[in-house]
Amino acid sequence: MSVLGTAVAFAIIINLTDANNTLSPRWKFTDEEAAVKRISLSHVQIRGVFGDQPDSGLLAAQDKMISVNFQGLPQKVDSLLSWGKCSDVKIQTSGFNITLAHQTEEKHIFVCATVASETACCITQPSEGSSNLTCMCPPSHKMSSIIASIRRFVLQPGEPSLVVEKNVTADLYVTYSGAYEKVGIYKFGKNRVSPPNKYKEQYYVELVVSRRENQPSQDKIFAFYNEKNRHQSDIWIPFVSQVCLADTGGSKQILQFTWTSQMNAQLFCGDSASRHFSQLVDVATVYGQRWQDTTVYALFRNEWNMSAVCIYTIEDIERVFRTSPFKDSKISRSRECASDSKQLSYEDLRSIEKGSEMLQLVHPVKNSIPLIFKHHIYTHISVDSSQNSNGHFPVLFLSLNSGGVHKVLHNSQGFVIAEYNQITQRAYVISILLHPSSRKLYVNTRNELVQLDIASCSHYGDKCEDCILARDPYCGWNGTHCTPEGPLQDVSGGNHSVCPQKVTGGDEDGDVVEVCPNCKHFLRCPMRSHHAHQFP
Repeated sequence: MSVLGTAVAFAIIINLTDANNTLSPRWKFTDEEAAVKRISLSHVQIRGVFGDQPDSGLLAAQDKMISVNFQGLPQKVDSLLSWGKCSDVKIQTSGFNITLAHQTEEKHIFVCATVASETACCITQPSEGSSNLTCMCPPSHKMSSIIASIRRFVLQPGEPSLVVEKNVTADLYVTYSGAYEKVGIYKFGKNRVSPPNKYKEQYYVELVVSRRENQPSQDKIFAFYNEKNRHQSDIWIPFVSQVCLADTGGSKQILQFTWTSQMNAQLFCGDSASRHFSQLVDVATVYGQRWQDTTVYALFRNEWNMSAVCIYTIEDIERVFRTSPFKDSKISRSRECASDSKQLSYEDLRSIEKGSEMLQLVHPVKNSIPLIFKHHIYTHISVDSSQNSNGHFPVLFLSLNSGGVHKVLHNSQGFVIAEYNQITQRAYVISILLHPSSRKLYVNTRNELVQLDIASCSHYGDKCEDCILARDPYCGWNGTHCTPEGPLQDVSGGNHSVCPQKVTGGDEDGDVVEVCPNCKHFLRCPMRSHHAHQFP
């Protein structure tokens, strides 16, 4: 082989991926290179509502709703919310602050707004050809109990919330964060239930519902939050709390209208190198076919601004609540959801009142170590675990404090597939939400909604090797291009030897460069991959 041929071979070798770089992005795409669409907004402070229809959604901005549509050219329509005579709260066409929006099972939108020190809620339905949203009067029987019971409560924008519907009833679960006596989980509906007054500083991150077809009496809500530590070095302690959907509070003597089923346990996220992560940043939930298999991906941060992702299952969380001793060894209480909590004995309720924290910590699934990112500060997480043509590989989407988004393949080591730069222009991200069927990621800030096509494959290039080395589960080689339908891919290892071997004719392959004896010649070595090494 000639000297020039040796140099070319060496240039190819040094462009191969290095396993030590897998937690830095292999590809970096600018705003122009990524498949991004934008819609400008103003004063948005809660996460958007995206239903079954692809490319469309609904957001709330103070006293109006904003319908967005990304089909073709991105469009938005501002819709005034007309309350009419639906609410007992004195509410005008403006001057209120929308604090909550959920899609119901009937595809209606359940909206709540704060007016002074009261809350008004109603059911509305977007209609084509109209720029206004009108509250449905009277409200459905299912939602009327929520509307009546929440009136004297002031909702905080952006707090985690869930609407849990049954056959003829519905309940709203919402949190209240801060350093006040009323912090905790609230239930509004036929039976309003409030947290006990504990005077703790807590900030809630997410609510997760666990429904059981065979045991509906044991349906539960799990709340994930940070609690300020008053005694030790870590400022925050991550917790998960459990409450039963059937809980209606205690008796008139004790714990009336207060949770009787709440239990709390600390979350552990760390590794064998004594690195542990104490601040819970965000949570993404992947619901399983069985309630036990529902998986929680928790994003953490530590005091050195290192980020980590730990994974828990509802089965593991509930096992701690079912088997762990209480921190106060004198406490003895039932771990099952009571069919009628108001009928619990005074002794049982007194024991419940004394304490609810478990001695054991909740560890990640199979005691797995976290996925640790040393040099990235993440703010939100979303997860896609849907099966695709290239296998079942969970993909994490992590928003950066710098305004970008990382696409991360989750396997035993983790692999950052790509970084999408400046997606949000360094704006504060309210939420990131994945629409799995359309494979679109929505990044929601106060002033902008960004749609990112996560299955855009053309930017990996027009060579089979580049497509395979990308290790993107959404992309594969179809024989001529890297496409979402391409069947050829090696997500687990990125082994490009699976590509068809090219038949070459010796010196006919490539350009011929003549070099004079004893002359220096520098070969160009494009480094599109950020996992490539450049040797001096």
